[in-house]
Amino acid sequence: MPVNKNAYLRYQYLDLCFSNKQRRFNIEELIDFVSEKLGYNVSVRQIREDMSNMRLAPYHAPIKAVPYDGKKCHYYYSNPEFSIFNNELTMEEVTNLRSTIKMLGRYRGIPANAWLEEVISNLEYRFGCKANSENLISFEQNDMLKGLEHLSRIIDATINHQPLEITYQSFRGEPRLCIVHPYYIKQYNSRWFLFGLNQTNDRIENYALDRIDFFRDSQCPFIKNSTVNFETYFDDVIGVSVPYEETPKESIVLRFSENRFPYVVSKPLHKSQKLREEPNTICIEVKPNRELFQKIFSFIPDIEVLSPSWLRLEITNKIQCNLQKYLSVHKDCTDNV
Repeated sequence: MPVNKNAYLRYQYLDLCFSNKQRRFNIEELIDFVSEKLGYNVSVRQIREDMSNMRLAPYHAPIKAVPYDGKKCHYYYSNPEFSIFNNELTMEEVTNLRSTIKMLGRYRGIPANAWLEEVISNLEYRFGCKANSENLISFEQNDMLKGLEHLSRIIDATINHQPLEITYQSFRGEPRLCIVHPYYIKQYNSRWFLFGLNQTNDRIENYALDRIDFFRDSQCPFIKNSTVNFETYFDDVIGVSVPYEETPKESIVLRFSENRFPYVVSKPLHKSQKLREEPNTICIEVKPNRELFQKIFSFIPDIEVLSPSWLRLEITNKIQCNLQKYLSVHKDCTDNV
């Protein structure tokens, strides 16, 4: 006999009660538990009918009624490992999963995360958890970021090994058309990046989703990733820009102001970060890239590059160049007084 959604939900909540090893439920407590989860009252007759149906095929639930205090009974599974869903999760794991479902619910409503709707709904339906309407946790996200509308389809293409024809507009130069075999997706600094094999250049490149003007499925055969382990691909850099050419790591020695240094200790710039004997000084081992420069400038004026000398000189030149802009504006302002 087909089971409708409401009955399935009741069976689900009853299953949680019967498999609970820390607590035994009587009929009134079963009614209260199911009613609270559903958001409306269910009757004694309905719960007893549900238990009868759960004892039948295809569930064959071993629901045991143990009398106590006269005519009252506690109800639970005679086999403590049984579940009508053949669920291998423990109650503790289910509880943790519910917390995760509620956290995922925070991302609902964002166009790029429409793919999460079905996943979250199915998890809520399966584990009896409805996201709290009150937001208690906030995550850093930019709902207005261009390209978020592409995320769902690009995730699908990556999972399904579907090559893509992408029209990509970099911040420099004209739009270019390329065939990309998608391998990996990563978020950094509130932006999303696709990593894949550029079929023309025959190398793995990254594509910021906010720079993708248009894309569609390509009919060419998918080329599997046989060169890069993305679990370690970013180990030697800050951010997502991995140099195309073979580049050695360098020891970057940085000194911070006394007030800023504790923040750098509590939130390391890179996993290679080590404290130096000199006061307020650290060292990181990374391949220089644009994100390294961005990170350094984000700490100005509380940071000083001690070595390597070429990096110290380049940062000095950039600071002087920027200072000239402020000095020229100041001069223009004073001339007009």
